[in-house]
Amino acid sequence: MSSIPWQDRPENSNDVMWRYSENPIIDRYAIPSSNSIFNSAVVPFGDGYAGVFRCDNKAVQMNIFAGFSKNGIDWDINHEPIVMQSGNTDMIESAYKYDPRVVFIEDRYWITWCNGYNGPTIGIGYTFDFKEFFQCENAFLPFNRNGVLFPQKINGKYAMLSRPSDNGHTPFGDIWISYSPDMKYWGEHRLVMKPTPFEDSAWQCTKVGAGPIPILTNEGWLMIYHGVINTCNGFRYAMGSALLDVDSPDKVKYRTQPYLLGPAEIYEMVGDVPNVVFPCAALHDTEEDKLAVYYGAADTAVAIAFGKLSEVIQFTKDNSL
Repeated sequence: MSSIPWQDRPENSNDVMWRYSENPIIDRYAIPSSNSIFNSAVVPFGDGYAGVFRCDNKAVQMNIFAGFSKNGIDWDINHEPIVMQSGNTDMIESAYKYDPRVVFIEDRYWITWCNGYNGPTIGIGYTFDFKEFFQCENAFLPFNRNGVLFPQKINGKYAMLSRPSDNGHTPFGDIWISYSPDMKYWGEHRLVMKPTPFEDSAWQCTKVGAGPIPILTNEGWLMIYHGVINTCNGFRYAMGSALLDVDSPDKVKYRTQPYLLGPAEIYEMVGDVPNVVFPCAALHDTEEDKLAVYYGAADTAVAIAFGKLSEVIQFTKDNSL
């Protein structure tokens, strides 16, 4: 695998995370049919990287597309959406697909996404090569979003974070965890994290949702998440982090009071949905102490931010609610 994307912290910056100077890395018109490309997932693959990308077309139909990159920055995204075959189900109906996450577990790459089946729920599929894709049973009843798998089994079971919601632009949202013996039947639902009181940390007082695949560290599972405040001009999305217990991830050990990254650049504040930083994927290199987080910017394009893994962990501990 090639080295993960990286750019050193800018001079005179004390921020725990900083933006890539060439953001956004994927423009809204990167493929001929697209109106926007954002909220997408990236994973090491072969001698480079593969990804699953949310590409809304010019009719604003939402679907997911495969793509490949040698360096994690320059992407070649397929011009046609992913076509699913039957996996552990014959029910592969879908009115829409959006906000994918991807993780390698055991012998294959698992994809989760918000799946349109009588409302939004969590779709699950897998691939071995990012050419053929197999869809499985939806994890949950509608309505649910932000399904994020852990990269390994926990106490012998697959584990997934999610955010139960409604059928619209949900004005609430908690992070839950659920378990499965077989990636088909899900249960043992436990609350992980709720929004904060407004006076304690307003940027995350309306709803919270899991972002990239959690990262196993010596301090626990590092969970990058989004938090939302409802302002007079609508929702504002920013990025935070938490450390979850390794064996019982429903237990939050630390959680950031300040955000790691909030909308401040023009490509984050202006777009189809203004004022959005929405993390969906992260690459990390423990030996080199590097973290690269991919995020959707203003529901329009894909951007990337960097940080030192150890510094993000320490920041989470030192600035916890």
